[in-house]
Amino acid sequence: MADAPRILAFAGSTRTDSCNKKLVRIAVRGATDAGAQVNVIDLRDFPMPLYDGDLEAAHGIPENGVRLKKLFVEHDGLLISSPEYNSSITGVLKNTIDWISRPAPGEPSLVAFTGKVAALMSASPGALGGLRGLVHVRSILGNIGVIVLPEQVAVPKAYDMFQEDGSLKDAKQQASVVNLGSRLSAVLRKLKA
Repeated sequence: MADAPRILAFAGSTRTDSCNKKLVRIAVRGATDAGAQVNVIDLRDFPMPLYDGDLEAAHGIPENGVRLKKLFVEHDGLLISSPEYNSSITGVLKNTIDWISRPAPGEPSLVAFTGKVAALMSASPGALGGLRGLVHVRSILGNIGVIVLPEQVAVPKAYDMFQEDGSLKDAKQQASVVNLGSRLSAVLRKLKA
């Protein structure tokens, strides 16, 4: 398994019962079934202050930012389920990207992002399933060197879409999310070959 793609999976939410945390776990199944090694993290475990250049100049990157950057660097791909807040990206996800994009002395620019491959998904109680927010996530990641797969999944009316076991009630949606994880694994395997 040394040549297996390494994927970092997380939701852009810190809420305990987040629909996006449930959604990313479904995609993880697809990635692991396709042979990837997946590390699922919770951004709640990496609290950081809002990015501030003066704070960075005075104290450097926060310890949790350093830990997160190390995880990003160690993985080949990203499985991200991003909620939509007011038609855009969540504050916690944007703050995470902002902090770990900062270079340490002597480090290449955007080392945690350049050349990574990401698969995006979202779940939202709204009718569009978070599509508007995914546009912003895709734009941000693409601009910092991440290859974002064209496939994505958005689950609308999410509060009513999950079963007690965390799977989606709609079998077609379930398969789409599993396939997204599998597709990321397959693309990474080809790139590593």
